[in-house]
Amino acid sequence: MHFSHPPRSRFLALVSAVCAAVLGAGLLAGAGPATAEPASPAPRAAAGSKVVGYFTEWGTYDRKYYVKNIETSGSADRLTHINYAFGNVTGGKCAIGDSYAATERTYTAAESVDGVADTWDQPLRGTFNQLRELKKKHPGLKVLWSFGGWTWSTGFGEAARNPAAFAQSCYDLVENSKWADVFDGIDIDWEYPNACGATCDTSGRAAFRNLMSAVRAKFGSGNLVTAAITADATSGGKIDAADYAGAAQYVDWYNPMTYDFFGAWDAAGPTAPHSALTSYSGIPKAGFHSSATIAKLKGLGIPSSKLLLGIGFYGRGWTGVTQSAPGGTATGAAPGTYEAGIEDYKVLKSRCPATGTVGGTAYAKCGDQWWSYDTPATVGTKMTYKDQQGLGGTFFWELSGDTANGELIKAIR
Repeated sequence: MHFSHPPRSRFLALVSAVCAAVLGAGLLAGAGPATAEPASPAPRAAAGSKVVGYFTEWGTYDRKYYVKNIETSGSADRLTHINYAFGNVTGGKCAIGDSYAATERTYTAAESVDGVADTWDQPLRGTFNQLRELKKKHPGLKVLWSFGGWTWSTGFGEAARNPAAFAQSCYDLVENSKWADVFDGIDIDWEYPNACGATCDTSGRAAFRNLMSAVRAKFGSGNLVTAAITADATSGGKIDAADYAGAAQYVDWYNPMTYDFFGAWDAAGPTAPHSALTSYSGIPKAGFHSSATIAKLKGLGIPSSKLLLGIGFYGRGWTGVTQSAPGGTATGAAPGTYEAGIEDYKVLKSRCPATGTVGGTAYAKCGDQWWSYDTPATVGTKMTYKDQQGLGGTFFWELSGDTANGELIKAIR
């Protein structure tokens, strides 16, 4: 299965009008049946110290980013958890995404974490075996299998109709005896419950809580259960569409996706940083910044220790721009290696170096292109905020966007 870099354009104007009409009944759904309190969560890193990086299944293809790169970049020494992205959600159940990449690809000695070539007859090859090798070198490192994402979230609506069956299917897959030792839990990336992403979901406000309750009940206290969630803190927005507060008791932590607030899906602009930490003069939409997301979630009663701050290891950009400062007009998406309007930090730092900062993040004007992205310096600013807020740690999308020596992850405290 081929994915574009990351299928995560959060606020597509194209679906906004559809959402308003489709979701009316769902947003009024009741709280649903009461569910039992979960057992104590699995042991995890101390509050504030979690560093969670997404590793993409498709990175083994065009990107040629292997698990070995996590080791050689120094990232493995910094990470506490890896989210393996993504498993599919289809037929109401969890399913393997790309079995060739995950379990079958034969790695050479040069490509392997342990420097030993795979053999044709070994029981497990592919990325799963490479993750196993990485964990042997870093015994404290935990790996979660993330299901869904932008492209594969369409199956969650059906899964929500029978949460217990969904949870059972996920457990059977994650705990398959061929690779059970590789994974320490599950991450649910539903984009978005009772709201619009690539498609619009109408499963009701209680669906997410009920699904997470079933996942926790099945995975128990011996496994981690986490979820990537929307960052849309606007009144009546995506956070309001689902019972994230009610579901918080079932997760070890949430990963609010505090990036992709703005991008070249609005082809004419205005140019705006996609991952601002704070508001700033001229921000195109009030509340579209990271600190608004965190404040909203904390205001719902979700403990700070269960919230991680999200950082993108990539930039979003426009072309046809004449104004250096944010708020300029554009003619379309800037060219990108894998997808127009998006590019890895490791490319942008040299191709279009930062020329300014706003709202706690960086932007760059080069020629007629305008990009926004985080730098080691702005990541440092975000770490100060993370500590001040008492957050549980930091997560980022995704490992291959960093430099070969791990500039961005080394700026994460």
